[in-house]
Amino acid sequence: MSVPSLPEGRRSADDRGLSTVEVVILAPVMILFILVLVAFGQLVDGRGALDGAARDAARAGSIQKDHATAMAEARKAAEANLADVCSGPVNVTQTSQGFEPDTIFTVEVSCQVRGLAMLGLDVPTTLSSSFSSPLDPFRRSA
Repeated sequence: MSVPSLPEGRRSADDRGLSTVEVVILAPVMILFILVLVAFGQLVDGRGALDGAARDAARAGSIQKDHATAMAEARKAAEANLADVCSGPVNVTQTSQGFEPDTIFTVEVSCQVRGLAMLGLDVPTTLSSSFSSPLDPFRRSA
């Protein structure tokens, strides 16, 4: 038994509207997939920015003369780097002991990154990064 052939350019009644149904089903799935990729891209970008901010904060603090100025400069450097990345406050804490010559100055920088919030998922995404820098023997004197 053979299937009757249709003239070119014509479809059978069973195939009408099939493309529309495919687009209606697949379009939201594709848009959601793209949004998930963008959200995870923001998380990766946030991780890189936090690593850079921790590096800059540790270096800015390690060249200061006293501990209070070092923490203030470290906080200032981290906040300047993360102004467009974090959705909340930037936390900078010293994780090394003391502030004596010939030691290491280590800071941990953390903040809440936007990431998955753009998808409507209220998942708090707090990232943190740590970096160490040796205290500069030729630190600023005033």
